Amino acid sequence: MPEATSIQQRKRIPEWLRMKLPSSSAFTRTRSLLDELNLHTVCESAKCPNHWECWSKGTATFMIAGDRCTRACGFCAVNTAKPLPLEGDEPDRVAEATFRMKLGHVVITAVARDDLTDGGANHFRETIKAVRRRNPGIVIEVLVPDFLDKDDSLQMVLDARPEIFNHNLETVRRLTPSVRSRAQYDRSLAVLCKAKDRCGDTSYTKSGLMLGLGETESERFEAMADLRLAKCDILTLGQYLQPSLCHLPVAEYVTPGQFDEYGVKAREMGFLHVASGPMVRSSYHADEFQLPPKA
Repeated sequence: MPEATSIQQRKRIPEWLRMKLPSSSAFTRTRSLLDELNLHTVCESAKCPNHWECWSKGTATFMIAGDRCTRACGFCAVNTAKPLPLEGDEPDRVAEATFRMKLGHVVITAVARDDLTDGGANHFRETIKAVRRRNPGIVIEVLVPDFLDKDDSLQMVLDARPEIFNHNLETVRRLTPSVRSRAQYDRSLAVLCKAKDRCGDTSYTKSGLMLGLGETESERFEAMADLRLAKCDILTLGQYLQPSLCHLPVAEYVTPGQFDEYGVKAREMGFLHVASGPMVRSSYHADEFQLPPKA
């Protein structure tokens, strides 16, 4: 874990990242439902800056397999601790929430569970199956850890046929060791490539990069090109924001104009869909992605 930075060292947040908190009865309803069903969300656990907006719109990104992660990534606010046992009824509770929230597109992620033989892959599979039983026709997007590149674990998730398979590269090759705990740049690319090869046109693959961690522009383009070589279909580009003084500091605030330029570049590279902007996150406005129809 990186050393804490002092308040004086923190960069001043630019105006384009300052948000007004929405006031909406839908926010309260979303919180109440999640509390009632005892569900975790990456919105809260990872201190996502968009969670006020998303909850006010009646949507959330579900985080399964608990709220304790076996990894300690330098950018992530999710708690690192010895995980609790999996909850067998959690898939049905997630399914119930998606039904009661009337979601047409759901994003399901999880903490890294390196303590489990399958890395939590079967729990993903059971959650996908439960959500689909309760909500026929719903678009299911999963945001998965790398499962240490275990073929059986990857196949468990793909067998459940999520419409979108997301695994984030997060940062450029040079910074990966300091940004991502236990993760490997090439292993993440291999996971995405295998997923695409195995699912073909039945699912779309997706990945995301955080900008502003100290990478150069050429490194950003290199990472985008590597993702295309890994047959990644969808790309998200967003600004890294330091969740606490114990996490990696922001090296640069990328301007909205720069994000627009990167979006254009990514589309020219061949990504089917690109979301690029300071507040973009993996699941932010995921239901607005207009994906080509499957063959």
